[in-house]
Amino acid sequence: MRQLIKHSLFYGAKGLGLLSTCRRLFAGRAVILMFHEIQRDYRSELMTGASVEIFEFLVDWLQREGWVIVSLQECLERLAEDDRSRRYAVITFDDGYRDNVSVALPILERHNAPFTVYVPTDALNRTMHCWWLGVRELIRSREEVTIDAMGARLRCPDERRKRAALGKVRDWVHQDYKRAALLAATFERAGISTSALNDRYFLDPRELQRLSRHPLALVGGHTTSHRALTDLDETSARAELIDNRNYLENLLQLPVRHLAFPYGTVGACGLREEYLAKEAGYASAVTTRHDQLTGGRVNPFALPRIGVDGAHVTKVSIVARLSGVQLAAQALLARLPHRHRSKEASRLTRPTAG
Repeated sequence: MRQLIKHSLFYGAKGLGLLSTCRRLFAGRAVILMFHEIQRDYRSELMTGASVEIFEFLVDWLQREGWVIVSLQECLERLAEDDRSRRYAVITFDDGYRDNVSVALPILERHNAPFTVYVPTDALNRTMHCWWLGVRELIRSREEVTIDAMGARLRCPDERRKRAALGKVRDWVHQDYKRAALLAATFERAGISTSALNDRYFLDPRELQRLSRHPLALVGGHTTSHRALTDLDETSARAELIDNRNYLENLLQLPVRHLAFPYGTVGACGLREEYLAKEAGYASAVTTRHDQLTGGRVNPFALPRIGVDGAHVTKVSIVARLSGVQLAAQALLARLPHRHRSKEASRLTRPTAG
C-alpha cells in the first residue's frame, strides 16, 4: 500500500505539474543524505548499499533541480541564517568504505560536490566487529545457513531468498544491538574472518590520510568500535567518542568536528549521547532518523538524514522523498484506519545496518 500511494502521488503530481507545489508545501530547506557502500556489483552484494547508477543519478538530479550540494558546516550556517534563497543537500558516508573513494569520489569530483566520511577507529585497525558484512558473506556463499543465536535455519538458494534471509538477521540485531556479538561464534564456525572483511572493504589509515587532503572531503568521527552507545555505561560511551576523535586528529593532523552516531536510531542514541558528543568537542552529530531539515532552529546533535541504501531505493522513491511527495504520502497514511497506519509507519522507519 505504501508503495502504491507513493508512486501514485509521485506520478500524479508529476503529470499535473505539481511537483513544485509538493516541494513548497512538504519538502524541507535542506537534506542530509546517508550512504554506506557505493557498489559496482550491486546484485552480488545483495543490494545492500547504493548502486553506482542510483548514486550518479541522485547527485546529478540534485543539481539539475536546483539543490546546492554543500558541506555540513555550510548547511548548518545557512539554516542558522534562515537563508531561504536555495535548498541545500549534504552528502555523507558512514564507516569509510573503500568504494567511497574508488567509485563515488570520481562522480563527486565531476559535480564538484563536497562530502563527509564518518570513520570508526576499529575499521582502520581491522578489529571492528562488522557483523553486517559477516552475515552478508555467510548468506551469499551458502544455500542454507544456521544462526544458532537466533535459533533459525534459513534456506537461501537464490538471490531473492538471500536478500530476505539477510533482512531477517539484520532486523533481529536491530531489535537489540547486543545481539551482534552473539554472531561471532557462527562466523568462526563458518570460517568467516571479520578482520579480513575489514581489510577487504574499509579504507586503511594511509588511504584515509590521502582522502582527508582532498579539497572536497571532510572526515568525521564514528566512535571507536561502532557499538550502539546506549548499550554502554557513561564512562565507556564517553571514551568511544573521545578516543575516536583523538585517534583521527592524530592520524590526519586535522580537526575532527563532526560525528555520526552508530546505528543512529532513537534506541541507539538519545539525550545522554547528545550531551556526551558536545562534551567530547564535536560541533554536530547526525543520526539515521529519516527526515529533512526545515530551517530555523535545529538540534545540531540530533540531525536527521535520508538513507539511500538497499533494494527498496529506486529513482522514483528517492525523488519522491526529496520532492516532498513521500511526506504527502505519510500525511495521507495518517488518515488510514489505525491497523493499516501502524503497519505502514513501521515500514517507513525501518533502520539501516550501520
